[in-house]
Amino acid sequence: MGHGKLKKFAENETFSCLLQPSATDLLCDGYFSLKDHEIKGKWNEKMFAKPQPIILELGCGKGEYTIDLARRNPEFNYIGVDIKGARLWKGAKQANEARLGNVAFLRTRIEFITAFFAPGEISGIWLTFSDPQMKSENSRLTSPVFLEKYRKMMSPGAVVRLKTDSMFLHQYSKAVALANGMKILACTEDLYAEDPATFAQGNAALFEVQTFYEKMFLEMGLKITYLSFVIDREGDYVYPEFDGAYWREKEGPRRSFSHNPSK
Repeated sequence: MGHGKLKKFAENETFSCLLQPSATDLLCDGYFSLKDHEIKGKWNEKMFAKPQPIILELGCGKGEYTIDLARRNPEFNYIGVDIKGARLWKGAKQANEARLGNVAFLRTRIEFITAFFAPGEISGIWLTFSDPQMKSENSRLTSPVFLEKYRKMMSPGAVVRLKTDSMFLHQYSKAVALANGMKILACTEDLYAEDPATFAQGNAALFEVQTFYEKMFLEMGLKITYLSFVIDREGDYVYPEFDGAYWREKEGPRRSFSHNPSK
């Protein structure tokens, strides 16, 4: 491991806005019986300047999206979640230096997310450029497996928002939403061809807040897709009929740099 990463990991320990729980503690009773973390149900009390609705960004990378949304929307508290400490360092450092009281970061695997949030504690979720997991349906962050996790901690009417360069993941996620009768609020295969004044209720941040990779993809002339839907549903989530082979072939090889761990 390089000295740069070691330095970042050491500095991460000093950031009060960054929570880095022990996976060993969470798994002490086994993978299917996660031990709740003490922060569960207490984020507004322990991590933020004041109690406000909480929005998650799952797979937040360097945290630029989390930071920008928090600056624009001071009436919400934001939590960026990622497993890579070297990535989180940048966002946590920026939030710490700017004394942003409505930003926090959590270093953990997303499949452990229910150990950290109580029922109704989360008001919305952003998924920004998630790995499409073309060969593993249950690993996709919009699969029924993950939607069930989100439902356990989200308030009624809460919205999942997916922004991605992967047409495969976009089409799969839309198929999941339709198969489960969930209300789709906005959907486009080319976000930047839409009119910001009318699309997604004129949400300027949707167009103006961009991740590191999003900017790179746009410079390459690639299309960015967007989907938002209400997660409410009674009963179990069902799997959609989805032609994964067709969409894998249509998308072609994934760009290997799109999920670089730390650059």
